[in-house]
Amino acid sequence: MKSKIKPVEKIRIFALGGVGEIGKNMYVVELDEDIFVIDAGVMFPEDEMLGIDKVIPDITYLIERQHRIQAIFLTHGHEEHMGAIAYVLKQLSVPVYGTKLTLGLAEALLKEQGVSGAKLNEVHPDAELVFDKAKVTFFRTIHSIPDSIGISLHTSQGAIVYTSDFKFDQTPYGNNRTDLGKMAQIGEEGVLCLLSDSTNAERPGYSGSDTVVAYEIADVIGHAKGRVFVACYASNITRIQQVLYAARQSGRKVAVIGKTLHKVMDIAVRLGYLHVPDKVTISAHDIDRYHDRELVILTTGGHGEPMSALWRMARQANKQVNIKEGDTVIVAASVMPGYELGFAKTIDALYRAGANVIYRDRQVHVSGTVAKKN
Repeated sequence: MKSKIKPVEKIRIFALGGVGEIGKNMYVVELDEDIFVIDAGVMFPEDEMLGIDKVIPDITYLIERQHRIQAIFLTHGHEEHMGAIAYVLKQLSVPVYGTKLTLGLAEALLKEQGVSGAKLNEVHPDAELVFDKAKVTFFRTIHSIPDSIGISLHTSQGAIVYTSDFKFDQTPYGNNRTDLGKMAQIGEEGVLCLLSDSTNAERPGYSGSDTVVAYEIADVIGHAKGRVFVACYASNITRIQQVLYAARQSGRKVAVIGKTLHKVMDIAVRLGYLHVPDKVTISAHDIDRYHDRELVILTTGGHGEPMSALWRMARQANKQVNIKEGDTVIVAASVMPGYELGFAKTIDALYRAGANVIYRDRQVHVSGTVAKKN
């Protein structure tokens, strides 16, 4: 390895966002004069940030040194890690590397923002990229979105490893796996610096398994007497897949509500990361044609808040469907920091509308990041 790359005398690592906050992830690794950028995320505003839709990293440092940038690496398709890529590529003409699904979601963002001519390069988790001062390898990780990867920059002084968001799951759902063997191999070769996911590092115990969640969701949907509403993040393709299969198993139809949810599902289906069973989904306009016992309504929200659509439904303010007495609502998402008050108000509004809310009393959601004992 060391014979293929030049020696590095000076290494600098710093963050342009993502430290001490949820979102806006963007990290810079400098190997002498070569710059590598990892992730380009947005942060969703807290309640007191009135008039702000999204918060993006300050990339002035990169703009002034763009001739030194070798690559931008995107670890996965969450907006907190790649949502600012259109803004970045409007000002930087540099190559971007990511897995198939991540780049598919990035392409959609670029199209929405009118950015063309981007240098997007698809990488396989087993790929190796050789640059002047580093060899870059990747390793598969389990997260709440498929095609997630960690990154290792192998230098003459050792490896710089960036895990991104990940967890360990001994009974994973589907084909998602964290590549422990490759992680161990990187460790044996020598690690200079580890940049690890710490979102739930202070949460006791272990991260839950998505396989358990699949059973719980199927059980709730199968035993519900009326309509079932499921709220999740649009990017949580694993959770969406579980809902679709549970609906098929119970003989229900799924109405998908939300522009972002439709967009993500279309991309995931086209690229082969989501399977929609035949004749399971229906248009939201056809909801009234079915009995309550035949329906699952899958919904999400924007700006980091998966409950925003449910809030309108609970207040009888949604144009397509609203909550009524006897509905079951599965909250298959965790609240992001800064949104706790709005989250609690939505739960309260759902109860007031007569819904049976399934949240903390059943394991209908688990985190996509490692807990303390992991």
